[in-house]
Amino acid sequence: MTGPTPSCTAATEVFFNPLLEEPLPSSATGAQRQARTTLVATAVETCRQCPLFATCLYEAVVTHDVYGFVAGTTARQRQDLRAELEVTVEPEDFDTLAGVTSPNRQVDHHEVLRLRTAHPHDSLGSIAQRLGCSLSTVKRHLRRARAGEVPPREAAAPPTIEDVLDAYDAIVAAAGVDSSRRSAA
Repeated sequence: MTGPTPSCTAATEVFFNPLLEEPLPSSATGAQRQARTTLVATAVETCRQCPLFATCLYEAVVTHDVYGFVAGTTARQRQDLRAELEVTVEPEDFDTLAGVTSPNRQVDHHEVLRLRTAHPHDSLGSIAQRLGCSLSTVKRHLRRARAGEVPPREAAAPPTIEDVLDAYDAIVAAAGVDSSRRSAA
């Protein structure tokens, strides 16, 4: 059995429209501005009624730095939400995920430990290859961790879904758009 389907998948003509992806340039025509306004209103309403709205918004604000219009928000609104919630989202390191490496790149100690924890049965050479570093670099980071030489990162408790939804209501209401999730209830 599958879960609910995101509403945006049925409205690809809206969510994949280039006018919705990025802010309009100052040279945009009146027709383009009107079309964008209509697209945003349609997208906001579609997101408001989606059964996955809260989860989608939380992921887009707290977990992933996504592109375009997502969960009833623009990229700028998601930045404002993160600032309000004091959340920092690191951009995905697609080079490391794809195995692309660059010479003399600093290897993050916590990334070495994360990969070792995530892949305990992989060889250290495999982890070094993923990180684009030498086997000795991986071993050095693991030795430092065992010796307790590097303090763990202190991460603040992530906001709750309710915190994110409350911030969404405040930010969107401040923008003058009637897209409060509470008005839909």
